[in-house]
Amino acid sequence: MQSHFIEYVYLVFIILALVMLAGKLKLAYPIVLVLGGLALSFVQAFSHIAIDPELIFFIFLPPLLYEAAWQTSWKEFWKWRRVIMSFAFPIVILTSCVVAFASYALIPGFTLALGFLLGGIVSPPDAISATTIMRQVKVPKVLVSVTEGESLLNDASSLIVFRFALVAVVTGQFHFSEAAGSFFLVIIMGTLTGLLIGLVFYAIHRWLPVTPSIEIVLSFLAPYCMYYFAERFHFSGVLAVVAGGLLLSSKRHHMLSYKGRVQGYNVWSTIGFVLNGLVFLLIGLELPVIINQVEEVSLGQAIFYGLIVSLVLIITRLLSTIGAMFFTRFISRFITVADKNPGWKVPVIFGWAGMRGVVSLAAALSIPVLISEGQPFPYRNLILVITFVVILVTLVLQGLTLPWLIRKLNPADNAVPEHEQEKTIQQKMAHHSLQYLDERYGKDHEHNEYLKSLRSRLHAELNFFDREIEAGTAENNPLNEYQRIFLELLEEQRHLLHQLNRHAAFDEELIRKYLSLIDIEEFKVREKQFG
Repeated sequence: MQSHFIEYVYLVFIILALVMLAGKLKLAYPIVLVLGGLALSFVQAFSHIAIDPELIFFIFLPPLLYEAAWQTSWKEFWKWRRVIMSFAFPIVILTSCVVAFASYALIPGFTLALGFLLGGIVSPPDAISATTIMRQVKVPKVLVSVTEGESLLNDASSLIVFRFALVAVVTGQFHFSEAAGSFFLVIIMGTLTGLLIGLVFYAIHRWLPVTPSIEIVLSFLAPYCMYYFAERFHFSGVLAVVAGGLLLSSKRHHMLSYKGRVQGYNVWSTIGFVLNGLVFLLIGLELPVIINQVEEVSLGQAIFYGLIVSLVLIITRLLSTIGAMFFTRFISRFITVADKNPGWKVPVIFGWAGMRGVVSLAAALSIPVLISEGQPFPYRNLILVITFVVILVTLVLQGLTLPWLIRKLNPADNAVPEHEQEKTIQQKMAHHSLQYLDERYGKDHEHNEYLKSLRSRLHAELNFFDREIEAGTAENNPLNEYQRIFLELLEEQRHLLHQLNRHAAFDEELIRKYLSLIDIEEFKVREKQFG
């Protein structure tokens, strides 16, 4: 037990080194982690490490989905709901069908049920790689919003297809009407389960005497409860976590204290980073295990099949995104859509951002080794190799070329730049605060020095934001000089606090409190500088 734990400690150190290397090379860290895992798989000390599907599905998947749902903007999700829903359900099912018939025609002895099984495994794109790249390169907000929204739901639909195909292979029977009814039952009941458990956790947060630490622990328990109870009754655990996560995310300001929100964000961002790093590194580490299991065909043939399936997936997604563009133009004549004319650049980029990830590999590994009467599961090892090749090709090929494609197409972004929105928001907040003080406490500040100071500060801030909006980003902007001097002042205050901390008369906890406040002030100024 201790030796296994130490191995994962080493893996975390390796992840940190590879992520730093990715930053130096200006590459998306999932790509570097997968390649690093490949290289690490040939090191004897790590070659025995393998992915446990149950570990991925129950330990890793719920918190990663929950964090993604928590960070997703419900406003953006609802705005692009039709596009997100179409790619999360109809397009995933369409992709599964295309892969099913292509593999059935390509691989000798491959049945249509096995084709749908493979289609369910490789159909869901992984959004982590795509959004990591998109945040490094300037892209329209719609791309990130739709990619994140799609990732919340496509795992559920693909795993449902996988589940029904697995039953068909094992039993040798498939009833379409029964499967279609079960499909919608799994979706609807999974969503309702997540919402119900989400409401229970909301009630605990809202009406019980919880502390910030308890709030954070509850936020970790919530996704596991949602996933477990949904899967316990054979519903979609993925949709349960997504639905419950979106519900609680929309209620965060009613159920969490300000300390819980701040501390929880820091904790979750760190845990999410480590979990994502581990799963991508484990993908690379799985290579020797998969290669050694190939029996049905030669390794060269298996790789060839994987390359063909990868090509089918890439073409299908590109055609789907371009087709969605034409469909949007057509349907906009009859209903209101978020964007009547999305153009061709954004759909092409979205189509190319179809990298596959750990959910696909975990699904493939969860295929049972034996079926009824002790018979080996047909083509299991071949499916594993094809899945791994698809993940590797899409992650490396599409991941490395996606930034180039984005820069080459340079899609127009009609949204107001974020730094301009921030200035306007801050200006309106200062103006509204002053107006509120004048209306409610207009006379109190005359004999209350603290209120007078607050009012003066708000006036100064309003004047600051007015001038900042007028001055823009000019080099001779006097606000730049102000910000530079203010940052120097903050550094001097830090130096003073560190000196005071050497004296026994001052409690270090209080010193740390004021150091944290200085950090917040610096964060605010630097956000204004760099947007």
